[in-house]
Amino acid sequence: MGQPVVHFEVIGKDPEKLRSYYGELFGWTFDTNSPVSEAVSEAGNYGFVSQSTTSDGVGIPGGVGGGQDYEGYSLFYVGVPNVEAALQKAESLGGTRQMGPSSNPKAGLVIGHFTDPEGHLIGVAGPE
Repeated sequence: MGQPVVHFEVIGKDPEKLRSYYGELFGWTFDTNSPVSEAVSEAGNYGFVSQSTTSDGVGIPGGVGGGQDYEGYSLFYVGVPNVEAALQKAESLGGTRQMGPSSNPKAGLVIGHFTDPEGHLIGVAGPE
């Protein structure tokens, strides 16, 4: 099997409004107490979707965050063993690095963003 999608996120300038919207639309609730990289969202303004998987494990964890100084986007993250290596490979295949690696020591996680040759934003995430 290839590397799995491990996380999704929606980032915008008014994360509280976005969380309200997606909560109303999909019945999601959010936990805003966990740390995230400042490259992704303002501290305390990122909400991980609570109970994002069903009891049988179907579903992908995700979050909604951002802040006034963050451009809006939505993306998915693919789990990789080494974020820097994945970003270098993406570049060698015609992609463009957008961010990272960016470390979140409190979560033991490193993330990066790149665009594919057609400009689609993709995330990669791996251990610190």
